[in-house]
Amino acid sequence: MSLPIVIIGSGFAAYQLVKTLRRQDTEQAITVITANGGDDYAKPDLSHVFTKAQSAKDLIKMSADEFANTYGITLLSHSRVESIDATKKTLRCNGESIAYQQLILATGARAFVPPFQGDAVGRIITLNGLEDYAASQSELKEAKSVLVIGAGLIGTEIAMDLASTDKQVILTDRAEALLPSLLPDFVSAQLYQSLGNQGVTIELGTQVKSLRQAEESIAISLENGQDYRVDTVVCAVGLRPNIRLAAEAGLQTNRGIVVDRQLRTSDPHIFALGDCAEIDGNVLAFLQPILLSANALAKTLLGQASNVALPPMMVKVKTPRLPMQLSGNTANADANWQVSASKEGMTARAFDEEQQMIGFVVTGSHMKQGFSLLRELPPTF
Repeated sequence: MSLPIVIIGSGFAAYQLVKTLRRQDTEQAITVITANGGDDYAKPDLSHVFTKAQSAKDLIKMSADEFANTYGITLLSHSRVESIDATKKTLRCNGESIAYQQLILATGARAFVPPFQGDAVGRIITLNGLEDYAASQSELKEAKSVLVIGAGLIGTEIAMDLASTDKQVILTDRAEALLPSLLPDFVSAQLYQSLGNQGVTIELGTQVKSLRQAEESIAISLENGQDYRVDTVVCAVGLRPNIRLAAEAGLQTNRGIVVDRQLRTSDPHIFALGDCAEIDGNVLAFLQPILLSANALAKTLLGQASNVALPPMMVKVKTPRLPMQLSGNTANADANWQVSASKEGMTARAFDEEQQMIGFVVTGSHMKQGFSLLRELPPTF
């Protein structure tokens, strides 16, 4: 019997690759090794669990055992890979040596928590996966007030979702605007107003100075001098690709694990996929590029070398009080914007100096125009 394709990780990228491989080959041995339970779930659903009153168990689409049986794989859950020997094409896991034909690193990314001061730092919650939410769901359900640190995509979505359940929410970020890496100022301002109308307290252009125990509460001090007391704190300031295993194995790493257009690392038998992979200097953590990457990688692993090609891709911002979709270069400070708006929504197109459209944002009822606009953008690569 041939050696297995071994996948480290069990997130969306890993499981999408398993599904794609199985559609093309029902016999190839596949082993998945994961440090968590290995249940199949949709990570984006974490952004609206509070409005939907969902538990961690509710998010599971297929248990680990069901997934393994359905797709005919060997699944090693609650198992950590200790090291990779690229020369011998083996890895150490649970004290044993496992040989691989090809190895895929789908190790994802970890939540980054800045080094805050204070004795309540250990109470900070991150929501970077099913296990995170399972560990904190009771505390979040009971909390009447929440500080959300980070006004990027995830932090803003979580803040709006929490506020929709009548919790007092404070949203803070050292940036001067909401979603600064995705939205132009005039759209960010609309989102600011929408959250404010919902009762969210927004503190931008500042950062948390300290978090201290105050009986059952947490006393928050911001750099701008504002003080708050909350029941719990959620940190969503960003993710850092998990590159330790790759680096220790001698693979080329940068911000992520460096791969070529076939997702091949500096070792010809090791690939990287998903939040941990860096392609042309970019870490593409959204679902659509991961889906397309998994489709191309499955072909490569089964003998049909395929480059990843990414068309323009839509990003859906899950802020139901101001629903929006966007694509392209929407945070370019030098872009010229053309805006058409109505009471029901807005279409904003960004153009470069040569009057080529480089991005767009559509909100409300204008979102139906999104896919026609998408066809006007150049491919990502």
